[in-house]
Amino acid sequence: MKLVWQVPAVVAVAAVGGQAVGAVHDDPWLSLLLGAVTVVLSVVVYRWVVGRTERRPVTELAREGARGAVARGMLIGAAMFVCVIANIAFLGDYDVHGFGSVGGALALVGFMAGAAVTEELMFRGLLFRLVERRLGTYAALVLSSVLFGAAHLLNEDATLLGAVAIAIEAGGMLAAAYAAARSLWLPIGLHFGWNFAEAGIFGTEVSGNGDTHGLLDSSTSGATLVTGGAFGPEASIYAMLFGGLLTIAFLRLARRRGTVVPRRRGGRADTLAALPR
Repeated sequence: MKLVWQVPAVVAVAAVGGQAVGAVHDDPWLSLLLGAVTVVLSVVVYRWVVGRTERRPVTELAREGARGAVARGMLIGAAMFVCVIANIAFLGDYDVHGFGSVGGALALVGFMAGAAVTEELMFRGLLFRLVERRLGTYAALVLSSVLFGAAHLLNEDATLLGAVAIAIEAGGMLAAAYAAARSLWLPIGLHFGWNFAEAGIFGTEVSGNGDTHGLLDSSTSGATLVTGGAFGPEASIYAMLFGGLLTIAFLRLARRRGTVVPRRRGGRADTLAALPR
């Protein structure tokens, strides 16, 4: 019954917000405004519906430490993409033709912020967190990652390789980041930092979502396994490599902090008292 109330509420805000921002993508200031509105409404709705249905403080979206967690996540996400694009450029498969569009980059701030927040609330805040209670951290990470990758098959230039790559590099990394921090702010920052660096700064495709207009006018060419092809660098072997390494790092951190939820023989996870329920 929790899912019956929680999922439709969060998905409705995400769908309406995404459509609204997409409809005004040619107007950078309006895109930024609607993206900010989507972020605020998504957080408010999540806090309200989860607090009401689970009758607890929504600690995974606590205000304390939120700014620092988002900032750290943005830095890690952006740095990860810099590593990916640097390797692609080293092979001569990424070319910069000049400066792109400041307005386009500004519009992407709103779009990427809305997407990062709504997707993290749905896939880590609801799916991963609730499955983890039943099956433990590792099973929840695998299941949520597979579904997160599969969801990207609906994108315009989706590919099977891209969906698999998203499951490996993003689904695992973002779930592991949440498991380590027990806060959604860190994966939200990671998600935004990665996506904005990819499109808003380096001007490459994002998850097969069509043309992007970032600060740099650029193009990729070469083997699909290196560049990701039409799906974008997220389908690159380098993205999978660095995403996998970060997943391992976050899981090790979670184990040191004692925030990994083990699965018990009865099929229900041994949920630690300190974790959001």
